[in-house]
Amino acid sequence: MNPENVERKFAREVVQKLVEAGHQALWAGGCVRDEILGLTPADYDVATSARPEEVRKLFPKTISVGASFGVIEIIGPRLGGEKPTMIQVATFRADTGYSDGRRPDSVRFCDAREDALRRDFTINGMFYDPIHGQLVDYVDGKSDLENRILRAIGNPTERFAEDRLRMLRAVRLTARFDLKMDAATYTAIKQHAKAIHAVSAERIADELHKICRHPSREHGIRLFVESGLSSEIIPELALNPHEFWKETFGIFRHLPPDSSFALSWAVLVRGLNLKLVDQISERLKLSNLEHDLIHRLVENQDSLAEPDELRLSVLKKILCQPWLDSLLAFMKAVRAYKGNSLSPVEYCLARISEWGISKINPQPFITGEDLKALGFLPGPQFKQILDHIRDEQLDERLQDRESALELAKSLAGKK
Repeated sequence: MNPENVERKFAREVVQKLVEAGHQALWAGGCVRDEILGLTPADYDVATSARPEEVRKLFPKTISVGASFGVIEIIGPRLGGEKPTMIQVATFRADTGYSDGRRPDSVRFCDAREDALRRDFTINGMFYDPIHGQLVDYVDGKSDLENRILRAIGNPTERFAEDRLRMLRAVRLTARFDLKMDAATYTAIKQHAKAIHAVSAERIADELHKICRHPSREHGIRLFVESGLSSEIIPELALNPHEFWKETFGIFRHLPPDSSFALSWAVLVRGLNLKLVDQISERLKLSNLEHDLIHRLVENQDSLAEPDELRLSVLKKILCQPWLDSLLAFMKAVRAYKGNSLSPVEYCLARISEWGISKINPQPFITGEDLKALGFLPGPQFKQILDHIRDEQLDERLQDRESALELAKSLAGKK
């Protein structure tokens, strides 16, 4: 098991206090899986026989995040003086009915074994006793983890009917931990992929973010497509030929490991027109920032194919964009997959190094206030003149403010 850190230490103290009060308490779920794999868990969850009201009595600082489902969050010491450690404590429970395919209609409290059997996958269904250093495994999760298998607990069709998002989560976990999906689990996903529509766009997008941001994105997107989930979530991609997918997976292989969701998503939708790209972003309720970045990357994916042939003003306007790094990573991955020269990317980087931001995006020689002072009235011509003078400045045909003002007067005289 992993060495002690602040959060782990507090999670063990929570278990210790519950046990000393006469309750059974164990670490549960993903943190146990990660500990076995030698990874640092993102967080620690505790499962216990104590009821919510008993938990609140033992710990003075708590938040009721789902008391009706037996879930209490305990506030611990601050990490590095910033945010406090949060440990989620849940009473052992069995779920009753999932009429909305998302959450249980009601719960009843039970023992640890029954609690394990209602969880999603065997690798997430294990418990660990940090006081005695013992694994508590009712679902053969350790065996599946050792054999690199992702398997639903019990009947996979029933598990997915309880929460349809588990189908997409199965794809993510299989890719993230480099597992092979058990045949029955995979078959159930293919048979019930249409049911993913019962899940909110926000929850779907959250899983897709996790798939696309992880270095295993190629494996994850491949499963996403082959399982039939992509055809339901992004039907616009359903008619893409085999060659498109072969290229897509190859491009993913060449993306930087820490690539953003927006960059990965742009690779996925790069063949669609911008209207469809925007519709997909809106349907998944992506943030405005991500929506715009994806649009820009798809729109400009070929704009720097021959940067040395571009007009200076056009090149500089692209080189100063906040999304340039993502665009260059996009270009580099595509060209690396196709075996093409990376010289366009290298050319852009060389120009940035040579020119610096002051030359790429200098302060405009004149502004709208200058045009007003010359007697211009805001309107279509107003913007046209400003744009024209800005291009001339970036093209280095204008050298100073005086020449820019003279050009503005000259353009006014042509009216």
